[in-house]
This record gives sequence, C-alpha cells and structure tokens, in this order.
Amino acid sequence: MKLLVVYYSMYGHIHRMAEAIAEGAREVKGAEVAMRRVPETLAQDVLAKMGAVEAQKAFAHVPVCSVDELASADAIIFGTPTRFGNMCGQMRQFMDATGQLWFKGTLTGKIGSVFTSSATQHGGQESTLLTFMTNLFHHGMVVVGLPYAFQGQMRTDEISGCSPYGASTITGGKGERMPSENELAGARFQGKFVAEITAKLANK
Repeated sequence: MKLLVVYYSMYGHIHRMAEAIAEGAREVKGAEVAMRRVPETLAQDVLAKMGAVEAQKAFAHVPVCSVDELASADAIIFGTPTRFGNMCGQMRQFMDATGQLWFKGTLTGKIGSVFTSSATQHGGQESTLLTFMTNLFHHGMVVVGLPYAFQGQMRTDEISGCSPYGASTITGGKGERMPSENELAGARFQGKFVAEITAKLANK
C-alpha cells in the first residue's frame, strides 16, 4: 500500500512533522511511504525577505508533488501551516488544481488525514484541520484524525499542539520553536494509525 505525505513548509516546522508522520507510517508492514512538497508560489526574492530561503534548503531534496501522483496513493496525509485559521495559499492552490480528480472520483474511498502548525497555542490549528477536511469530504475520502488513544494530546503539564483532528505544532511568533517530542509523538502516532487503517481497508 502506498501512502503519500504531501505538505508545504516555509521554515521547516511542517517538514519536521511530515518526517515524523512518515516515520510512524513506515512502522506498519507493507507501507510504502513517500514525502512530497506542494509547489511554491512565492518568488525567491519574496522568500528571501521573509528569511525562508536558508530554512528551505534543508528539505529542498523532497520532490515536488504533481496532482496526478495523488491518484496512485492509497492514503494521503496533508500538512499545512495555518494562515488565519485556514490552509496556506500554496496548499490552497494545489488543492484547487485537483478538480479533474474530483470530477472523475479518483480519490473516492482513499484515506485522507491532515496535520498543521501555528505560531501560537490558539492560532487556528483546529479550524485549519477542520476546514481542510471539507476538501477531503468533497473528494469522497475516508477521513482519519488523531484519536484519544494518543494520550499525549491530553497533557496539561506543558504547552503542546495536537487534537482529535490531527497532529500539530506551535512554532512561536518568530518561528523559534521547533516541534516538541510530544508533538512529534503525535505525528508518529497519526502516521502509524493512518497506515493501519489503510491496511485494514486494503485487506477487506
């Protein structure tokens, strides 16, 4: 079974979460996991002004995803930073290009899942995950979240991302905070859980 982790990362936070998602998925026997970035829409000079060029070198080796690649996957786990409580523009443009897949019903019955990040603890993580899921429902996908079986999302001894809707991380106002071990554990759990559900459906 083939799982795609499709994401956009500007400063590396979502990339690190994507790695953890992939790590978890690879724990499941028979899981073939590939990481893909969605196309960048900002010019290099704009990215330079935003201080993102150097950070993006760390994951420049990850291939850029084409819309057609989605058709070959049994499960797709999408990752996007929050932009005003919704997905980022780069991911929005990529999803808007999936119209032909929707028209043909190509993604119907496939597993879909989402993870995210935000600058602050209450910066729109849950609304981003939930509004992203509407796209998956329109495609007829079977949506999988992060169950409370991952008890790390109930911790109160530290500030942490993650909710029943998907793994998430808090980046800090200047991007100074990378994913915590608890947040990475949530991402690994989600990746493994999606792969397990995919395997069960494949064996029906």
